Amino acid sequence: MRVPVGAALLGRVVDPLGRPLDGGSPLQAERFDAIERAAPTIIERDLVIQPVQTGTLVIDAMFALGRGQRELILGDRATGKTSLAVDAIINQRSSDIVCVYIAIGQKSSSVARVIDQVRRHGAPERCVFVVASPASAPGLQWIAPFAGVTIAEYFRDKGGHALVVIDDLTKHAATHREIALLTGQPPGREAYPGDVFYLHARLLERAAKLSQEKGGGSLTALPIAETDAGNLSAYIPTNLISITDGQIVFDTKLYAEGHKPAVDVGASVSRLGGKTQAKALREATGTMRLDYAQFLELEMFTRFGEQPEPRVKAQIERGKRLRALLGQPLFQPLRVIDQVALALALGHGQFDPLALTDLARLRAALPAWLDANAADLLACTGADGTLNSEQATALLEAVQRLVDSLLPKTAP
Repeated sequence: MRVPVGAALLGRVVDPLGRPLDGGSPLQAERFDAIERAAPTIIERDLVIQPVQTGTLVIDAMFALGRGQRELILGDRATGKTSLAVDAIINQRSSDIVCVYIAIGQKSSSVARVIDQVRRHGAPERCVFVVASPASAPGLQWIAPFAGVTIAEYFRDKGGHALVVIDDLTKHAATHREIALLTGQPPGREAYPGDVFYLHARLLERAAKLSQEKGGGSLTALPIAETDAGNLSAYIPTNLISITDGQIVFDTKLYAEGHKPAVDVGASVSRLGGKTQAKALREATGTMRLDYAQFLELEMFTRFGEQPEPRVKAQIERGKRLRALLGQPLFQPLRVIDQVALALALGHGQFDPLALTDLARLRAALPAWLDANAADLLACTGADGTLNSEQATALLEAVQRLVDSLLPKTAP
């Protein structure tokens, strides 16, 4: 089975066979590549050290994503998994990464909403949408992720960078089970055939950062999987967790409480650590995850009615501000300099005088404020991702002026 690949697919909506679904002209493919291709060997790979900026503070600060990484997005239905992936696609409007969104068995209305969001907020001319609707034949849904990865590999093999979002592999596994049972394969655990692990392993292993001899391109994968009642130990989630380089877990309770994105910081992990973070962001967010975990623990104890000592009370107040900053509206991605500014200012206590309700206003106003008041610092983080002590001080001063403008004016 072969699918069309090439630059002609950019900006188009196609089915897994490369047939246009957007009413546009027929595709002029550069060539046809096989959907089943061998993953790059170890000797053909390079270190995963370049970042993929998602624009979402909780991800970039705590679970940094690297070019060539496979990071699983996991959670119950309707908890914001696709929204996080779409925000990551939208944030690539200012990068050199080509995005491929693969929809497997998703409702047509949901897919149309994703495409519309990318067209309104992102760079659709550098995106490819591969859609296999629930009404498609099971075989067409089965080949969808393989076809999408082949389309992305064209850009990787030319020395470029690609990001693939697979939405979602739980439905793909169900399709594989349907075909396997119809063809008489013996069922195993949860009626899945025994090769369902190999199915997803050979797909996700194709995501890689290639060595310079191979062009230095990269293919980053964001597979999505759905859990049932938060059960991470089910068959398909555990398979995917063991294949990928980390997982971002969404929590239904956090979503119901209004924390969006509803990322469970305790259960999520990136196995590459801070190796892929921009240096300035890594220095600014060094202890953020630990501080947040301690805050959640302290907050739980204070619910019993104990009066905490002043030091603990200050730590809880700081933690509440961190939680407010980690909540982020859709389609409002933050640049590296914005994230560094927020992390530095929080660590230096500049947000302590502000009310929690003012932090959302501050985060929304920060990018334009830095453009106007710290334009020279934008180039510093863009070039090598570092800030020296003088630049960090200047950034803190710029944020402090913004904080002062939001504080209530006292009467003379």
